Amino acid sequence: MARRAFIMSAAALTAATALLLTGCGGDESSPDDIKGADTGSESPSAPPSADAGRPDVSLPKDLRLVFDFDEPSDPDHSAALADAANYIRALNHGITEQAPDDPAYRFYSGAGAARYAQSQIQEYVDGGWTVTGTDRYYDAKTSSSDASKAAKTVLVTFCEDQSKAYGKEVKSGKVHRTEPSLASYQKFSILMASQKDSPVWRAQQITVAGKAEECRS
Repeated sequence: MARRAFIMSAAALTAATALLLTGCGGDESSPDDIKGADTGSESPSAPPSADAGRPDVSLPKDLRLVFDFDEPSDPDHSAALADAANYIRALNHGITEQAPDDPAYRFYSGAGAARYAQSQIQEYVDGGWTVTGTDRYYDAKTSSSDASKAAKTVLVTFCEDQSKAYGKEVKSGKVHRTEPSLASYQKFSILMASQKDSPVWRAQQITVAGKAEECRS
């Protein structure tokens, strides 16, 4: 069961910079390395440390997230991309925990991005599904967005290849394998924001374009 596409106009995404949540707490941890994150072993996907208040986003052994990202040279862009990956981890954590109100995605998101995560998790729960296999994210790009006096913003985009990720029935454990197709590829655009006194970047708005031909090459 693939995540459904969630479309927001570019104008609405840009306008969201003026609607960033305030009062978000921070911590003293630094963003994890990005290149090759969550790859290499058959153990559960290795999440960032839960030190200093970051939530647990560990995943079951049968679900592997691959973030094939090159780390940006700009520190803010690097941190924003790392926490965009954490948002994706948190979303999958909510799915595998069957928890539409999971605190993990709420820590890494607000506004439309939080609503998107909740709706995706709820859809899986209502259908009796979870996810298994390998989900790959790649071709990441970052760009500066308008910043307010209170927050910094970075637009993060990347592709997803779901061709080796499958829906699994929660009750029976039956895996529904599907053949790769154009529907296996999605393009994400996530507006990340951080209060200027916080190292944590949180997803605020998101677009997910399905059947992304540009991601198949």
